[in-house]
Amino acid sequence: MTSGNASFQHISPELRVYSGVDCFDGLKRELARNGCRRAVVVCGRTIASSDTLNLLRSSLGPLFAGVSPTAREQTPLPAVMGTVSALKEFSADSIIAVGGGSAAVTARAAGILFAEPLPVQELCTRRTDDGRFFSPRLKEPKIPQFMVPTTPSTAFVKVGCGVHEEQTGQRYALFDPKTRTKGIFIHPEMLCSAPAQLVRNAALNTFCTAIEALESPRSDPFAQAFLMHAIRLLAENIERLDDPQQGVHENLVLAAILGGRGTEQSGAGLASVLAHAIGYHSRVSNGLVNAIVLPHTMRFNEPLTEYGRSRLAQALSGALPAVSGVFQASATISMVQSLLNSISPVHRLRDIDINQAAFPMIARAAMADWFISRTPRPVEESETLLALLQASW
Repeated sequence: MTSGNASFQHISPELRVYSGVDCFDGLKRELARNGCRRAVVVCGRTIASSDTLNLLRSSLGPLFAGVSPTAREQTPLPAVMGTVSALKEFSADSIIAVGGGSAAVTARAAGILFAEPLPVQELCTRRTDDGRFFSPRLKEPKIPQFMVPTTPSTAFVKVGCGVHEEQTGQRYALFDPKTRTKGIFIHPEMLCSAPAQLVRNAALNTFCTAIEALESPRSDPFAQAFLMHAIRLLAENIERLDDPQQGVHENLVLAAILGGRGTEQSGAGLASVLAHAIGYHSRVSNGLVNAIVLPHTMRFNEPLTEYGRSRLAQALSGALPAVSGVFQASATISMVQSLLNSISPVHRLRDIDINQAAFPMIARAAMADWFISRTPRPVEESETLLALLQASW
């Protein structure tokens, strides 16, 4: 049952995933299949100077055209434009993003701006005077994109991306299905290269967004299957990053891929909207911000998410008692809160040095975020967001 209505559409795009020590052989085949001969790696500075990148360089040989170490957290516009310059310098015909969400989003945004002749302000999704969102159709061909993860992120399988103006904090959302990754290549040594805290924060973000999507009335049966298994994998593995047993990092990346596919169908939620605005303002990872605000947004959405609550409880434990076929909202939220408290080191906005004076600016930025149009319970005015921010403080 989706949300009391069996009518739905589920459109599943192609996705190729290779996992294991020989996965780069698959990357070479996928590059050849797409006619690519000059692949440029987009990553952060740490990965660019690491020995692990030599695994990819030696595997690809002459297909490896160069490195653009320009990926940055929160995807500032100058970093994206630096990536565009590198793509031109190396005459790139393909992009391999290496890293986590920042690398994936930077590569996707750069792929758009590399191909389109207009400035980002004319290419982005924006509110019109009547309050609706308008997303221009981007018609130029895009060079193929591939992904080598080091941390888990739902961004790996998405087609949208957000970039920020450094001076104003203005967020520009770009959307183009032609930037969807052609393949994801999960190499165990690449996964072990990221610090545990970075992996944990990324997994926390995936966990929160998957919960929001599973609760959404938009969630269809296929998305629900993706999301429920993603949540199970995350709940089982996110606290085991120091466990020497193999497979923990791989399971978290698989959960991110599943969660990304599920959230693409169901839409992001209000916690993600607030995390976009707060994360840029605080320079704190979206995962930590999501963990703070999620229980409060769940309470706000509670009147419209009763079907999702039962699925969520089953994904987390399968042991929460039902009342008249519907799981109690307070018990489900308490379950989520307890798990988040055990994972995240911060629990209130004041813990990440967010001042209450910044709330109006954060609320304005959130109201301009396209994802706010996808929340289960409509948000008509910024006062609603101010109340949620205050409750999270």
